[in-house]
Amino acid sequence: MKRKACKKCKIFVEGDECAQCKTSQFALNWKGRITILDHEKSEIAQAIGLSVDGEYAIKVN
Repeated sequence: MKRKACKKCKIFVEGDECAQCKTSQFALNWKGRITILDHEKSEIAQAIGLSVDGEYAIKVN
């Protein structure tokens, strides 16, 4: 089963609501993923504006 990603913040979601932005709009078509373990020390997270640790889709269709 393909994982679903939030269309707004691109974080992967398990339930019916995104825990980060509280939306219920998801995409099953996504490409690439990135895992942020420590957003405060991650240069990539700072460059793309991520403020929560987690696994994100790079591109959401």
